[in-house]
Amino acid sequence: MILLQSHSRFLLDTLLNRLQNFEKAVELDYHWAEFDDVRYHIQVTMKNPHIVLLSVSLPTPPPETVFLSGLPAGAIEAIKAAYGSVVQILDPPRDGFNLTLKLNLSKLPTDEEYKHALLVKIASVREVVLGAPLRVILKQLASRTVASDIDPLVALVHRPKESFFLIPQAEKVTVVFPMRFKDSIDIVLATSFLQEFVDARRTAGLNNAPYCMWSPTPPLELKGAPDEALSVNAGFVTFVVLPRHVEGKKLDRTVWSLSTFHAYVSYHVKCSEGFMHTRMRRRVESLIEALDRAKPGMENARNNAAQNRSFKRLSLKEARNHSFN
Repeated sequence: MILLQSHSRFLLDTLLNRLQNFEKAVELDYHWAEFDDVRYHIQVTMKNPHIVLLSVSLPTPPPETVFLSGLPAGAIEAIKAAYGSVVQILDPPRDGFNLTLKLNLSKLPTDEEYKHALLVKIASVREVVLGAPLRVILKQLASRTVASDIDPLVALVHRPKESFFLIPQAEKVTVVFPMRFKDSIDIVLATSFLQEFVDARRTAGLNNAPYCMWSPTPPLELKGAPDEALSVNAGFVTFVVLPRHVEGKKLDRTVWSLSTFHAYVSYHVKCSEGFMHTRMRRRVESLIEALDRAKPGMENARNNAAQNRSFKRLSLKEARNHSFN
């Protein structure tokens, strides 16, 4: 199965292209959107060609989540830790956006490998910002601690007006995703996909993966969650994350995989739907060809056409005339 990339491909390509044409005073003004309603705006002026302004709009948070100054808890600290002095946070952000960053290209490191890694990290601003509260909780799990002021049930936004839930404990973190889909076909495919997803966890090669469960009704861990957040049509998926799943470099992969789990499922559901449509079209075409071949008289008509093209039957008189010629 295909995993989604943590960085925005278009943003990374734009930054790399800007560096390659650093001496050219060219204006940039791009708007684009990515999955889960995350929108970007990047701007460069001819007056300051080494300054890049990057604005990000996040999904609208549901009431049960906590946003501070328009950003998830811990996002400001995560940005400063990830980018250092290369990036400056502008306050207030541009109208219609949750965050505006000022990137100074002249402060990028000279080492090419380190520079490229930093640009990839900047292009992963979505992961840094939206994954900030999840990263804090999973870091505490790695040290087997729980903050004294943390709620027993934490809601984090991942789609417009939709959240998933964390139940943090010292030895494990339980993550529950309420699954919703708009299209009736997507609901059927997603339900089947999620059940197979749980069964795949039981195979021998995935023994070390987080424990996974699916249920059509809310699990007991979501007791106390608002009713609106529990209104689903494709059930609930539960993951149990242990300290070994967030050790070292595994932390970044776990944060991204959990933050984009719904998008991951939606992507494969749409791929499955497209694959089935293609197979059905090919099947219909083969059936139509079979029906055409089965029509009465079609074979005789073909044979007659072939015979008419190959020779012409002559009368005896015509044959004698041809022979004298």
